[in-house]
Amino acid sequence: MKLNLQDIPRVKTITKQEFIKHYFKPQKPVVIERFIDDWPAYSKWNLDYMKAIAGDKTVPLYDDRPVDYKDGFNEPHAKMKMSDYVDLLKREPTRYRIFLWNILKEVPQLQNDFTYPDFGLKLMKGLPMLFFGGTDSYTFMHYDIDLANIFHFHFVGKKQIILFDQKQNKHLYKIPHSLITREDIDFSNPDFEKWPALKNAQGYITNLNHGEVLYMPEGYWHYMKYITPGFSMSLRSIAKNPKNLSKAIYNLIVMRNFDNMMRRIKGQKWIDWKNEQALKRTNKQLK
Repeated sequence: MKLNLQDIPRVKTITKQEFIKHYFKPQKPVVIERFIDDWPAYSKWNLDYMKAIAGDKTVPLYDDRPVDYKDGFNEPHAKMKMSDYVDLLKREPTRYRIFLWNILKEVPQLQNDFTYPDFGLKLMKGLPMLFFGGTDSYTFMHYDIDLANIFHFHFVGKKQIILFDQKQNKHLYKIPHSLITREDIDFSNPDFEKWPALKNAQGYITNLNHGEVLYMPEGYWHYMKYITPGFSMSLRSIAKNPKNLSKAIYNLIVMRNFDNMMRRIKGQKWIDWKNEQALKRTNKQLK
């Protein structure tokens, strides 16, 4: 048995008007296959180029270990020179990923390789983020704290992406006071005996290739698995739906600080309680 997933629609290219009408307004995902062919990044951006231009930078690395109460919010698990990391990616499978690396700050000349596309949404120009991963590395199923509209531009190799909208929360074993589902669920091959509610979840799937752009609507859950080593860049636009915007503000100001406080006070008991609640609350829906 597999998850109930439909293919994310694909278009070769798209106008601003078509995008707003068919995808942004109804909040539906889409893959645009030929949108950035004229960017220098389309032909230049590969692992060797990143090693050449940013090899001396120390980069934050994350793996797939479960959240620990001692970990700060988005605190890296390791650090490495970019040149060594690229060598590692090319040499062997690794769980280490680069997550939310702000290229504007670190390597300003990379800005010359792309332009901010006009999708009819105002993009946050100070926040282009890069994400790297090795073969079979993956992110836990999560949604972004600011519930932004996200444009995910993929470079090098192939990446599998599974999406769910917020209406699926009750089926996903969502962790309370958090942005993730249970971390022990393998969304690429879930155990339905252990996680029966997943049978009722309805989502989307696609494999992103070099030069393709994925639009992820506001607050969409996403699981990303690198089929081969590669990297992506995300551009974002703030949530336009008032409900999502207020939830984003709550997450940033209240939820994150409350969760950090409870970790300090209760330690691992807080993490264990949240995991238990995710199981109880989701399985309760089945009854």
